[in-house]
Amino acid sequence: MIEQDTIKLLRECDAGVKMGTESIEDVIDKVKSSSLRKYLSDCKVEHEKLNTEIQNLLDKYKDEGKDPNPIAKGMSWMKTNMKLAMDSTDETIADLMTDGCNMGVKSLNRYLNEYEAADEVSKDICKRLINLEERLAEDIRKYL
Repeated sequence: MIEQDTIKLLRECDAGVKMGTESIEDVIDKVKSSSLRKYLSDCKVEHEKLNTEIQNLLDKYKDEGKDPNPIAKGMSWMKTNMKLAMDSTDETIADLMTDGCNMGVKSLNRYLNEYEAADEVSKDICKRLINLEERLAEDIRKYL
């Protein structure tokens, strides 16, 4: 049970970290404020570090991980591009990123509770990803 929950939690973290990284990549070139760009860039670097840890653990379990849900990914892409087409300000970008962070935090907490038998290393990665998302949402509030 521990191994199954560990793998399932790692898969969800894998999908979440990929979604976060891709979301940042979708907007970062449109950011006007150098400080907002730095917050996003730093967060992307942290996502990539966590992704490396997740991939190493998934390799250990001989699991390929999980890509973000294609429907969720497509909806996110459409929402981002539609909102930015109407209003491509840093405020809009901060709003989109905050929504994404909040959805990520909610999902990851749900998976952390659902896969409670996961090992402590995987739970720690999940908690660090949650903290990363919470911190970004808090840091960019001043741009809303």
